[in-house]
Parts: sequence; C-alpha cells; structure tokens
Amino acid sequence: MRSIRTLAFLSLIMAVRLAHSEIPRPEHPRPDFVRPAWTSLNGSWEFQFDDRNQGLSEKWYRQKKSFERTIQVPYCFQSKLGGIGDPSFHDVFWYKRIFQVPSDWKGRRIRLNFGAVDYRCQVWVNGESQGLHEGGQTAFSFDITPSLNQGGENTIVVRAEDPSTDLSIPRGKQYWEPKSRGIWYTRTSGIWQPVWLEAVPDPFLERVIIRPNIDEGSARIEARLSRFVPGLRFRVKVDFNGEFQAASETRCNGELSSVTIQLPAQHLWSPERPDLYNAVLELHQGDGLADSVQSYFGQRKISTRDGRVFLNNRSYFLKMVLDQGYWPESVLTPPTDDAIQYDIRMTKALGFNGARKHQKVEDPRYLYWADKMGLLVSGEMANAQAFNEDYESRMIKEWTDIVLRDINHPCIISWYPINESWGVPQLHSNRRQQDHVRSLYYITHSLDPTRLVVDNDGWDHSETTDLFTIHDYAPKGEILQSRYAPLPGVVEKPIPGQAVLLIEGSHYNGTPFVMSEFGGIAYRPSGIMGKSDEWGYSGIEPTEEAFLSRFEGLVKALRQLPLMAGYCYTQLTDVEQEINGLMTYDRKPKIDPEKVKKLQQ
Repeated sequence: MRSIRTLAFLSLIMAVRLAHSEIPRPEHPRPDFVRPAWTSLNGSWEFQFDDRNQGLSEKWYRQKKSFERTIQVPYCFQSKLGGIGDPSFHDVFWYKRIFQVPSDWKGRRIRLNFGAVDYRCQVWVNGESQGLHEGGQTAFSFDITPSLNQGGENTIVVRAEDPSTDLSIPRGKQYWEPKSRGIWYTRTSGIWQPVWLEAVPDPFLERVIIRPNIDEGSARIEARLSRFVPGLRFRVKVDFNGEFQAASETRCNGELSSVTIQLPAQHLWSPERPDLYNAVLELHQGDGLADSVQSYFGQRKISTRDGRVFLNNRSYFLKMVLDQGYWPESVLTPPTDDAIQYDIRMTKALGFNGARKHQKVEDPRYLYWADKMGLLVSGEMANAQAFNEDYESRMIKEWTDIVLRDINHPCIISWYPINESWGVPQLHSNRRQQDHVRSLYYITHSLDPTRLVVDNDGWDHSETTDLFTIHDYAPKGEILQSRYAPLPGVVEKPIPGQAVLLIEGSHYNGTPFVMSEFGGIAYRPSGIMGKSDEWGYSGIEPTEEAFLSRFEGLVKALRQLPLMAGYCYTQLTDVEQEINGLMTYDRKPKIDPEKVKKLQQ
C-alpha cells in the first residue's frame, strides 16, 4: 500500500513541476488532427480584471500599456497554477500576449486556435477585431492573417466574460455563489484550455469525421473543406503499427467530400485491446499536396439488444466510475499530460473499464489517452440550472459543437446531454421542456448515429433514450436488491425515497438498465486531517474494512440483478469538500486498488 501511495505522490510532484516549466501543457492540443506547422501560445500572458467593465470604452485592445498582472495560460485565474489563485467573483477580465509568426510559415494562412474560453470572449490582433465566441466548453478559431505584421511582433488581446450568477449558462458543477458547498465547486473562468497558432494552406481541411463500420470491415471518412476550388482531390492513407492497410481517393465536387476505406483484416478497439489505425488525410491540388493532417481512429461498435450492451457485437458489462475532472492546483484544466495518464491508469487499476466524465466536457488530450490506453468514456455536457430561451439556444449550439469536436474518439461510447433534469426542472410534466430534451436526443443521433444517447441521466426518462439510467445512493446492497429486483415493472411506479423514473405519459422502452450513479462512500484514511464542511453519502466510514464491506455489498447487489447491464460508481477522486472518492483530491489512493478491483471481478 505504501508503494502505491508513494507512486501517486511522486506523480503529483512531477505534474506540478512540469506545470511550472517554461511552456505549460506543451503537447499538441488536438492529437486527432495534427498539422506539422503549429506552435503553442501557452505560458505567460498579461492579465487584468475589469470589474468596472471599462475596458471596451477605453479601448484596452489598442493601448500599448501593460496589464497589471500575469497569468499562466491555459490555467484559469481561480487556480494556483494560473499564478493568481483568486476564486472571488470577477465577471470581466482581459488577456494580452505578444508573439511572432515563424518565418517559414510565409505564404500560408495563420489560424489562432482556442481550446475553450469560459464563457464568452472577443479577440483582437494588433488592435483589429477577429470576432466573438460564446460557449465555455467548445473550441474555436480565427483566421488572423490579414491583421498580422509579417516578420514583426504581433499582439493578441482577449476580453472574456463569465457572468457568475447567470443560471441559464451551461456551467456544470461551477458554483454561482462565492464559496463551494455540497456538490458545487470552484468556478473556472476565461481561458482554460490550450491556445495555439497553426499554419494552413488555402484551401485546407477544416474538419474530418471518421465513421467506423465493423460489420462491413470499413471506415467512411467525411471531409469538410474551408472552401471549394475546382480540381481538388481528397485522399486517405491508413496503416496499422506502421504497416500499410488501405488508401482511397475522390475528386472534390464541393466543400464536402468522403471516401470509404476497406480494411483487409480488422483490428477492433476495446479497453482490453485498444488497437488504433493511423490515418493520413490529404488534400491534393493539381500535381501537388495542398494540405496534410495526421489522425487516427478505432474500429469499434457500441450497440444494445435484449436489454444488454454490446461492444463489438459481444455482450459487455459496463463498470464505470464517475470522474469530475477537477484538480486541486488547476481546477478544471488538467495540470499536465502526465496527470491525465495517471488518472486513466488508476481508473483501470481500480478495476473499472470506463469513466463517466461528469458535468464536464473533457480536454481532448484526456480523450486521446483514453483511446490509446483503452478506457470507455461517457461524454457529458456541463448543464445549466435555469430554463429559458437563452439557455435553449446556448445548449443546442454548444452541444452540437461538442459532439462534432469529439466524434472521432473511439473511447466515447455514449452521450449524456442532460443530467438529473438540470436546466429543465419541470421536465416531469412540462411539455416544452420535454420537447427540448427529446430534441437533444434526436440532434445527437442525427450527428452521430454510432453511439448511445441518454435523454436525461438518472430519472424522468421518456421513450427517447438508449439506456435507462438510474441514480440511487442507497447505503446498503440489500436496499438496492429490494428496490430493483422487480425490474422492469418497478419503473412504471414511484420508488419509495427515490425520484420518479418516467415522465408523465411515458412507458419503459426495453432499453438496458444502468445504475449510472451509486455508492458515494465517504472514507478518510488515518493521518489525513478532516475539514468542517466535508461530507459523503450516508456518512463517513471509519476504516478501510468498513469501506470495502459497503462497496462489496453494493457491487454484488447490482451484479446479481439479471437486468442490470452496468453501473457507474461515485467517484474516482475527492473534490474539494466532497470526500467520497477512491482517491484523495491530490490523487493518493485511499484503498489498495487491487482490493477494489478484486471486488468487481
């Protein structure tokens, strides 16, 4: 046990040291879509709060004077690694950064890319506006070529807004009151994912969607071009472990083009064997190569039948863990690439085959390592808390962008746009809110017909869901057994002490049952000082033996329910005042992972 905790502690030290290196998070932010000509803009930026909201009228984007503070991008100002560590309310704030374009990029278009800025922002380059963006979870880009001083210094200025108390903004677990409490945590405002420059040709590949089909031994690759020029050709080359597999080419007749690759001998992706194909995506013009992108994909199929979940056409029991993706030193931003890999490695060491990324749209580097290391992921939206027209338009736009950003990751097997009726508090009986949730289900399936979609995770389901998910924090396995042994008939009537599982007028549609939140067993190992506001579901267990006994009883009860197709245990780590993690907030295992893993086998 001591060696495991030592490993966790050394990993944490390494993560903090790397985060304080000259360029934090220096890896390519989108490893599924890599061009060779790129450079990170992470690191030190000038920073200033604008609590009086005077920056626009005073034209701070044109002024030569420096801002008052510095911040380490991509960490938020609330975080320690950001260098400011101020969790109080600041709704408006500014960033500034001087940069130069590499000399060998001459003649190409220059794109300025942001992984995510929470919640809205405006960007200027050399005093010229590049545009606006709204949506705290989604990536965006600007073509800044016309505004550049070629061969000289250039200045980026970003004005960001994060309205602290607007409950119609999708924010997930970020609390709208000054101090964290209960299940609500520290806010993340402004730039919280990497910023980078990229040189692209004109035209270029703007987006590529890869749709595997294991039943036909093929993969369809769909490309969107930045603009159409006659004579363009789209070409794809695929290899596996360096060995050529297939290639295909088509003439482009518009901004959308696609090819289908036939794979001679399929290597299927799974958590047990995460095989990946490498793909080179090319745009040819005349006899020359116009654009080239390195990507990858996994041949993987997720489906349901007869109340079971199937992975690659084989019955597969989901053993997921709820992972909120918070870190003590960096809040929602992973501190380092090593920290991401450590969390995935520990998830698997604890015996889970997947993670439900809860109320957070995760960093693409996490999804990349889940692809590489073999971990199933449930992709979830960060929800709002109030229903109105502003919320509806924000939610639909942002969720669409999220699905399209992450659609190529084989690790993602399901989409969860709504959790526990958040943002739709009258879902049980309000037709308008029901229509909104159904629209998200159908929009998601229209974008991505290859994955499962859950309408509203936890309760208040309708017929439009691919998994019938339930949240139940019963303290003992015997209670779970008595409540759910009568499945499926029990869902048609209220369960004592639980939320109603079906909305008015709906009936169970035969989809697999998944206990997508349960457990939440709080345990604080000896030697770790407690806090006055710490809590867990059903109290705090005094010993490791007491924790394991409760864990075993809950897991055994779910595995013995014949119609239960999987579960998701709460949770991987403690988060601030919530201490029901299998690891502490700073990633020290509370329990020997082998013991937890054995109880799940």
